[in-house]
Amino acid sequence: MRPPGNDALTDFDRIEFTAHGRSAPVYRLGTGPAVVVMSEMPGITPRVADFARAVAALGCTAVVPHLFGRDGHDPRASRVPAAGFAASAVRAMVPACISSEFTVLATGRSSPIVTWLRALAAEEHERCGGPGVGAIGMCFTGGFALAMAADDRLIAPVLSQPSLPFAVTPSRIRSIDVDTDDLRTVESRCARGDLRVLGLRFQGDRMSPSGRFAWLKERLGDAFTAVELPDAAANPDAPGPPHSVLTEGLIDRPGEPTREALDQVLAFFRERLLPG
Repeated sequence: MRPPGNDALTDFDRIEFTAHGRSAPVYRLGTGPAVVVMSEMPGITPRVADFARAVAALGCTAVVPHLFGRDGHDPRASRVPAAGFAASAVRAMVPACISSEFTVLATGRSSPIVTWLRALAAEEHERCGGPGVGAIGMCFTGGFALAMAADDRLIAPVLSQPSLPFAVTPSRIRSIDVDTDDLRTVESRCARGDLRVLGLRFQGDRMSPSGRFAWLKERLGDAFTAVELPDAAANPDAPGPPHSVLTEGLIDRPGEPTREALDQVLAFFRERLLPG
């Protein structure tokens, strides 16, 4: 794991993207087909930025929108890293939970911000070219990548520890934050062979429960590939229980299960977006 410290994101180009009445910063890095990288709580941390750099190194354009939190801030740089991470997550999550842009409890509903993200993906596809767009959501944003796949331009969705709706009842465990009509569209694309979906989680993660992946497998069939890692594979220095497969929980060494999961995600983007 990289040493604690803020990331100035100076290697990224920063633009302001406006659509559907929302304007926010977007960070870009690389060339080639676009991959929209949606951060987990508490925001675009240095480890989220490092994942975006890996996407750019693959030969894609990493497109990282600001959704919440402080861009580049490293909550682990505090004197008590776990406490710093928790405090940063709370500061980012509370406004998001009460914002009209995010749906955190309702079943069968996409967060309104997905409309803005689809517009961003469409513009980046026009700018970057290629066969389509990839997207990855993590934790709070995990289901956004699936909701975006109701648009045919989205051809490589990755759901890393999708956590909405919060798993407070059995019905919310066996669901994800995607509109019913959009989910039907995604199911049809999967049934036709036009779409494949990759999901990742730690086996003991209660925020992204096993029942959600079982339900996705029922709905999407063989088009859904579930990567479920043992909790012991998570980085022991990560704050809290095993949760963030590709960032805080990553042990970036060959042979480590989390590194193999990262390689599988990158291979998925390569196969879908960089054919030949």
